[in-house]
Amino acid sequence: MSIHPRPNPIIAAIYMLRDIGVDAVVIHGPAGCGFMVSRMIEDTGIRVVTSAMDENDLIFGASEKLVAVLKEVERMFCPRTVAVIGTCSSMIIGEDMETSIKRSGVRYKTIFVDCHGCMGDNTAGAIRAVDASAKAGMISIGEADRQKYLLSMATKMEKERGTASVDYLPPSNGPTKIGVAKKIIDCLTDNGRLAVVSVSKKELAYRFADVFLAVDEANRKLGGKTRYIANLDPQKGLPKIRGYASDILSELTDKGISVDIAGGLDEYAVIGNVLKEKVDGFRPDLLVIAGIPHAYPHLEKKGQILITDQPRQLSNYLSKGYDAVGEISSHAMVMNVRNIVHTETGDTIRELLKEIA
Repeated sequence: MSIHPRPNPIIAAIYMLRDIGVDAVVIHGPAGCGFMVSRMIEDTGIRVVTSAMDENDLIFGASEKLVAVLKEVERMFCPRTVAVIGTCSSMIIGEDMETSIKRSGVRYKTIFVDCHGCMGDNTAGAIRAVDASAKAGMISIGEADRQKYLLSMATKMEKERGTASVDYLPPSNGPTKIGVAKKIIDCLTDNGRLAVVSVSKKELAYRFADVFLAVDEANRKLGGKTRYIANLDPQKGLPKIRGYASDILSELTDKGISVDIAGGLDEYAVIGNVLKEKVDGFRPDLLVIAGIPHAYPHLEKKGQILITDQPRQLSNYLSKGYDAVGEISSHAMVMNVRNIVHTETGDTIRELLKEIA
């Protein structure tokens, strides 16, 4: 059992609803529930409000508060689609949220997500959001089934190889990027073969794709042979997710970088073998895996560099002896961007290139 903090089903549900394309989210719970993530979600243009349940509401109920908030959302934002999400507080006292939604008389489409923080795996919340969205006609049954399969596989991967596979992991910022940047520079200087794999989750690809840009700059100046592989299929996933892939591919193409595509941005947990086949076919002297490196099926302590944005996952890699660095706080940097965002690893490579005549 992992005793370090883990992602919350309520938060996972909110992220999924953002991907599906709601205009607003009403959290029926205390004002502070999901505060940090709600703030980031609003940066993407989705309104997030709460019913601000208090101590009295835990005894007497808060259905009237929810009705009032639903009406206020209609008055203030004129949304087309609003998700209403339960929390630990509202579910424990048995709030009849569906009845409150009907009583509000709002004209927008509502998606009720029966969710709370004690459901277990965070993906359980995302699956509830998928089911509710399919019921409301926001996504097809086929896409709902696909999303639920991918979520279940992501959970399996985390329990087998990720942070959920260890009882406790302290967060780590890891080493500086100098060491891994020099290894990349040295490989290309020696006319070596360097493969870069980005196996990223959704919008985080905007950050990890920068490794392609930096390595390509080094390749053009130093020589060597490179291959770039990424889960950037613009035909896979929900429309918002496909848009991320299209943005990144367009920017890479403009820079003259060709990427070998393996799956979509929501398929990171199921494409490991495909990635490995492509890498093995290239036979690199050095392999860089950015994003979710443990999605790759065969990690080694030599000849590989792992780049993650998760401080506890970084601690996991380092404890196993892998050569790994962290691009910490990446998620906050990519919440509302449409272009590739520089990494510390990429900028360190660029700085080292300036020192080479």
